[in-house]
Amino acid sequence: MFYYIAKYIVLFIINIIFRIEVDGYENIPANGPVIICPNHISFLDPPIVGAIFTRRIFFMAKAELFKNPLFRFVLNKGLGAFPVKRGTSDLTAIKIALNHLKKGHAIGIFPEGTRSKTGQLQKAEPGVSLLSVKGKAPVLPVGIKSNYKLFSKVTIKIGKPIYFEEYQNMHLTSQDMANIGEKIMLEISKLI
Repeated sequence: MFYYIAKYIVLFIINIIFRIEVDGYENIPANGPVIICPNHISFLDPPIVGAIFTRRIFFMAKAELFKNPLFRFVLNKGLGAFPVKRGTSDLTAIKIALNHLKKGHAIGIFPEGTRSKTGQLQKAEPGVSLLSVKGKAPVLPVGIKSNYKLFSKVTIKIGKPIYFEEYQNMHLTSQDMANIGEKIMLEISKLI
């Protein structure tokens, strides 16, 4: 309930302060597990992506955001976000994400792991590759273009789902995960 109230409040606000343009709604799977993978250029990316998507998204968010008890409550209980310790193999975050995928949920992961200060795409962290294969979930690439200045245009392009079925039931090597990550980032680059 809180999620949908927050979603419509954010949607109302962003449509006042930005010119939002979304392309590719037809590419969003109506149900089943999916990993939403946008590029990351601003702290505004998560609320905007969450607001414009037709499905509820459970975002993986940096653990530092959960230190404040009020933020932790809003992010976790209200919005369904869960923490990830960046720069580590956070098994707890991976288990939570896999559990969401098993339930047929959409999870949101910024594959670069952090915001790009230059706007240039960075390499994908290996976690998204692992989750796609182990969670048997397609990756939905999303490209965000904007300078996020007041009343500026925010263009969001949603690509077609990418399936990695050829990696199912095999032991993933670090090279496999790098190859999957490169494919995801290539598809995102086509959208921006």
